[in-house]
Amino acid sequence: MNVSHVALSAAALALTTITAFAADYPAPKQGEWIARDFKFHTGETMPALRLAYTTIGEPTGQPVLVLHGSGGSAASMLTATFGGELFGPGQPLDAAKYYIIIPDGVGHGKSSKPSDGMKTTFPKYNYEDMVDAQYRLVTEGLGVKHLRLVIGNSMGGMHTWIWGGKYPQFMDALVPMASQPTEMAARNWMLRRMMLETIKNDPDYNGGNYTSQPRMMKYAINAYGIATGGGTLAYQALAPTAAKADKMVDDRLATAVTADANDFVYQWEASHDYNPAPSLEKIAATLLLINAADDERNPPETGITDAAMKRVKNGRLFLIPASSETRGHLTTGNAKFYKKELQELLQTAPQRAM
Repeated sequence: MNVSHVALSAAALALTTITAFAADYPAPKQGEWIARDFKFHTGETMPALRLAYTTIGEPTGQPVLVLHGSGGSAASMLTATFGGELFGPGQPLDAAKYYIIIPDGVGHGKSSKPSDGMKTTFPKYNYEDMVDAQYRLVTEGLGVKHLRLVIGNSMGGMHTWIWGGKYPQFMDALVPMASQPTEMAARNWMLRRMMLETIKNDPDYNGGNYTSQPRMMKYAINAYGIATGGGTLAYQALAPTAAKADKMVDDRLATAVTADANDFVYQWEASHDYNPAPSLEKIAATLLLINAADDERNPPETGITDAAMKRVKNGRLFLIPASSETRGHLTTGNAKFYKKELQELLQTAPQRAM
């Protein structure tokens, strides 16, 4: 798991790096599918877009799509605190019952990305493109005609909102997490923009034609991560003195950045035009929004999420109360906080016709 993901990934699974493969649920299987002549929102077309994915369970199970956060991959959804809490026997997404599909988003993991060789000539993608690629993978690549559930965290949560408005008849239930169904804006975008500007204005970056990773990357990534994930109460408990705060910073800065700079810039720039708000009335699936009360990127006190949720006909919000156990934006990486609510949703959401 690279430090960009650990420091700030949306997947919010940075609380642990332990994978939960063997004992609790069937071994994940990796696959790859090529989307031919994939057209991006810019009008550019790639003759062959590689889409990597991981599945758990058998294709005979009810299909569930799980979507990771910025800088992550399918592997980042297999932590003990997420997959280990959800995919095992008797758990909400028991792999004996469900066919769990976890794609590597465009530009992420083992899917096609700038660092494969195209660098900055790789088409600029946005979240709509990423969702369209997921849709083609699920329908054309895996032959799935209908999903029981789409669930995603942070960037994956934003993708889940797009899924609901763009393909409203394709799923029974939606669980966007650590996200808002409103335009990317305010501090969330301002801090993303500053992080990206810091990287792109590092002389080492050289317009994307660098020979080694820009030295300012680790500072930009960690500044953003500290500002937008971790939880106010948790930081106070973990770093109540200057010495302990320094130790946390030192530990972060000592961890090598393994992310490629162009991949990283593309991943975060992709969020710039995110705005599912115009399509909220189109959402037909039963929707459960799961956010944390102390989420630094999606603060509930603005009221914009509450206002938007009134436009979702079958939607409700579950807000995880802030505590010394929560981790702000990273809270939803730990499924113990909402296992019960997810189980209830899957037991009650009607199965809709394909």
